[in-house]
Amino acid sequence: MIENLKPKEATAIVNSLLGGVVPRIGVQHITVGRSEEVEAFIRALDDVKNGHSMAKFWIGDFGSGKSFMLHLLNTVALKQKFVVATADFTPENRLYSNDGKATVLYSSIMDNIAIQTKPEGGALSTLLEKWIDQIIAKTADENHIAISDIRNAQYVRLIQDNIMKTINELTDVGGFDFGLVVVKYYEGYINDDEILRRNALKWLKGEYKTKTEARQDLGVREIINDLNYYDMLKNFCRLFVSMGYSGFMINLDEAINLYKISTAVMREKNYEKILTIYNDCFQGKINNLFINFAGTKDFLENERRGLFSYQALKSRLESNKFETAEIRDFAQPVIKLLPLDHNEIFVLLNKLKFVFDFNYKVNIDISDNDIQAFMEEIFNKPGASEFLTPREVIRDFLNILSIIRQNPNIDKRSLFQNIEIKDERPVELALDTIEEL
Repeated sequence: MIENLKPKEATAIVNSLLGGVVPRIGVQHITVGRSEEVEAFIRALDDVKNGHSMAKFWIGDFGSGKSFMLHLLNTVALKQKFVVATADFTPENRLYSNDGKATVLYSSIMDNIAIQTKPEGGALSTLLEKWIDQIIAKTADENHIAISDIRNAQYVRLIQDNIMKTINELTDVGGFDFGLVVVKYYEGYINDDEILRRNALKWLKGEYKTKTEARQDLGVREIINDLNYYDMLKNFCRLFVSMGYSGFMINLDEAINLYKISTAVMREKNYEKILTIYNDCFQGKINNLFINFAGTKDFLENERRGLFSYQALKSRLESNKFETAEIRDFAQPVIKLLPLDHNEIFVLLNKLKFVFDFNYKVNIDISDNDIQAFMEEIFNKPGASEFLTPREVIRDFLNILSIIRQNPNIDKRSLFQNIEIKDERPVELALDTIEEL
């Protein structure tokens, strides 16, 4: 039923979904009902490959599949030779701050950088070493030095100069210190100096808290902070493209945490940062950058706390007035994720049973009729219409498979009847009663 499923992917899918989170790998094997969105996304990727930039907003109810969609986009973009990164907004990080929370977001992005050969993340050092190897080869070619000789100590300065020259050509803001740190990384790389290499990586990931500490360890004057982290992301985007990658895609999930910022001034500053990113992308101020935001309808449309409270964003993000549930416009910046219908959920559950069986090397005694009975039971429970989400349907189904695997003689229908529907949505609406500061 599912082709090319790897054991590692099956384990990630089962374990993650049982835990109520989206698997980092393998999501393409269990995707249903999003073909039009994916096709539109692939067309947008082609535009970004050709030098444009893009910002998209994926909007849906809690548990509707926003995070799943972002992970699917990651899989598609990796195959198109993009560097990708995913980070979640939390109460401890945001796009704009004056107390280090924006730098925390930047660090999370850099920690989660992925490439096709390293889809789980942590690929920044791999990319740096690949780029340094390219500079070494380029230096050898330009100076007619044998590739076997270019790594000799006498040519170190030549390579360092070429690193600085190339970085300065690629970057706009912060390029000098960025170049110095990459040179330090190169020194640690060729000399097997793990401490120097780790310190350089620490700087590039925005983990230095003070300039004094960075100067002592690396001899640089500046650090990545709340004010310059976005410029650094753009520098990395140019660096990745110079290496031959199609572009840099950044996925930012759980945007409801920006909506939850209690201080109106700080919330507006974050929305202003979104506006800056949006304008940079659509006005051609940066090339080959693709940024996706995922959030709830309140995050987008609430006129007191959401993006629509910021007039400049509202005018850019209002839906095409000719769009309906049947006639969709996937080219606009905002993509609203409609709920999966029952036929799509049936297909999804069939796929999940296949993955579950594959992972545990079993054949659970669950037929198509059993899946239909499970769906009828769960969707007809009191509260299902208000509170039931695809996330809960998936988790309940996998929990039942897990029980049957370990207790083969159990009555399946009794398990179906014991399902309870709970409201697991985060408390958001009460925020509107908080006094605006």
